[in-house]
Formats: sequence, C-alpha cells, structure tokens
Amino acid sequence: MASQDEQQQQQDPRIPKISSAIRVIPNFPKPGIMFQDITTLLLDTKAFSDTIDLFVERYKGQNISVVAGIEARGFIFGPPIALAIGAKFVPMRKPNKLPGEVISEEYSLEYGKDKMEMHVGAVQAGERALIIDDLVATGGTLSAAIRLLERVGVHIVECACVIELSGLKGRERLGDTPLFVLVNSA
Repeated sequence: MASQDEQQQQQDPRIPKISSAIRVIPNFPKPGIMFQDITTLLLDTKAFSDTIDLFVERYKGQNISVVAGIEARGFIFGPPIALAIGAKFVPMRKPNKLPGEVISEEYSLEYGKDKMEMHVGAVQAGERALIIDDLVATGGTLSAAIRLLERVGVHIVECACVIELSGLKGRERLGDTPLFVLVNSA
C-alpha cells in the first residue's frame, strides 16, 4: 500500500516533469555510478520552479524557523524555500569553509570520514528545522546534519530531498526523522 506522500507524488502532474528534467550520467564520477545530474533541472525554469513550489506547498504554515541546507546543492534549493516560508537559511558546510566559530559533526563515508559544520549561534534550542539537500543516497550527510542540529536542541521537522536513491537505503540511517522526496530512483 502506498504512503500518503507516495500517493500525492503519483497524482501531482509536476513530478514526472521534474523527474524527466534530471539527467542520468552513467559511470560518473567512477565506473558503476549512475550520477543524478540536477544541472539539467536547473536549466528548465518550469521544472525548477515546480520543484521549489512543491517543497514550499508542503512546508508553508508548519512554523519552520530554520531551513538547513547541506553543501553544496542544498544551497541551491534551501534559500528560495526559506524565503517563501519565512524561515532563515543556515548553511551546513564542509570543514574550514565558515569564517566564524563553528560546531561540527563527524560522519563516515564509504572510504573514510568527513565533518559537517555550522556557525555557533546560527540556530537556537527549540527552533523547528527543515534539512534540505538534492539527493539522499546512503544517508550519511543527512544523519550528520540531524545529529548536529539536535545536539543544540533544534527539533527536526523533516528532511527533504529532490531525489532518493532508494536502493542504497539511506532513509534507514535517519532514525525517526521523516524524509520527503520528490523523485525515487533505484
């Protein structure tokens, strides 16, 4: 049985157009990878606008005060959503990219570790946040963003991505945090 989100996506006529605007590039950046290229989505003004509109329609009126965007493509989708719903945009960056005092969260990659950082004081305990990125694969960066924000007392309303690579089971790493996606890809 399909979830309510899946039913909405199947019924919304904008979803197929968004999906078809995403180019898939085989064997990039290495053999065996099917790269989901959103640059073609950004070139299609209608599909890009529809993408932002679908997220705004979902989150407007939910008292979200923070949209946290994950570097780098979360920076593309996050700011217009934040402005439209009346929230501030907080960049979640790779190490040594923010000039002020930061708080960080380490996470595991396929081969090694990385860190995610945000400015100290960018969010306050009790705020309600949406975490946005272009794609969820293994869920490592999203789960690090969740831990980082929760560590300072922020309530995560939901994570949102344009694309989910469902075969990599990243959703499972998010614990109880809901995930909303527009396009599912195997």
